[in-house]
Amino acid sequence: MLIDMALSKNKITFTWSLSFILFLLISPMFFGPLIALLNPEFFEGAGDMFLSLGSTLFVARNLAIGLAFLFAIYLRSASMLFILIFVRLITDLIDFPAFQIFRESPLIGQIIIFTALCYLPAFFGLGILWKEIKNP
Repeated sequence: MLIDMALSKNKITFTWSLSFILFLLISPMFFGPLIALLNPEFFEGAGDMFLSLGSTLFVARNLAIGLAFLFAIYLRSASMLFILIFVRLITDLIDFPAFQIFRESPLIGQIIIFTALCYLPAFFGLGILWKEIKNP
């Protein structure tokens, strides 16, 4: 009963900007694993037909966090979305140097992808949700 009351007070309405930010943050969580599963060569390199343990963990982590995002959206929970975006930001801050170390991808392309799809939406989303949490 107490949990229901806390969740009902914390429901948010999704503006177009928050919806767009959430789309930018969540879509790579499903498209990345889909690409990894359908085309292991993209993540592993030319000639590899199977995912390595690291890539499999990447797929599992992204799917788990993506499903948690969808659950938080279903509950319309501002605090849960805030925590998930914060977790996503931390993992993306780790993923960028890991991609540079383990893959020889173009640096400028990675900077654009991580900035446009990860860092900027996360910072804007955290700001919007922080306002929602502070001023319900």
